[in-house]
Amino acid sequence: MSGNPAPPTSMFARALGSDFARLHPMLQRRFGVDPESGYACVGRGVFTEVRRGALWTVPFLKFGAFRNILFPEHGRNVPFTIENYPYVDGFGRPTVTFTRTLEVRPGRPRRFDATMVFSKRRGTVVDYLGTHQHLATDLELAVREDGSLHLRTGALRFHEGPVSFTVPRLLTGTADLYEAYDDERQVYTIQLQVRNPVFGFLFGYRGEFTCTFPPVTSTDGPEVPAGLRPVREEIRD
Repeated sequence: MSGNPAPPTSMFARALGSDFARLHPMLQRRFGVDPESGYACVGRGVFTEVRRGALWTVPFLKFGAFRNILFPEHGRNVPFTIENYPYVDGFGRPTVTFTRTLEVRPGRPRRFDATMVFSKRRGTVVDYLGTHQHLATDLELAVREDGSLHLRTGALRFHEGPVSFTVPRLLTGTADLYEAYDDERQVYTIQLQVRNPVFGFLFGYRGEFTCTFPPVTSTDGPEVPAGLRPVREEIRD
């Protein structure tokens, strides 16, 4: 088993504190990506299942597709990539991309765009969703007994121009993400469910992937592939 522990400056190490050392070493490496770490993380794999809720959820999912937040397609054995590149954003914040691209149909990729920063004020990682960072949510992080990571989203906040408010829970979903590492097969495993407190299951996927860790030598972002950085940056967390 191999894997280098992350430097203490990574945002996930800061958020988890001493619990970061309880993560599986390969998860420490994956969630150790930071502008000072000197590397990125690029994963490639297959979602064995991509699910959506009942038909009434389709308009909601289609709306989310405009800003690469959700999408209505579903299927099995869907190839995907996940790209975690570190950079320092326009406000001087260490930032990491969490961009997932799925080939749900030949020639029809779908994306989840997210960028993450550590908020000193909130004491945790803040996840900006979509291409324009209009939506932000705190991440609740927990290391499980087997060294896997449980990530849960909190209340969703909307920011645009002078407008800023917390979105009512009825109109949003809570995402629960689980990531682990399988030593025997040497793959990362991932499972996500998004649920609404009233209407239940909205969207989810599960699958596995392998990672490479390409070097990143600059902190101002020129090595971030085109299209991964958000179109607009938001200072409010």
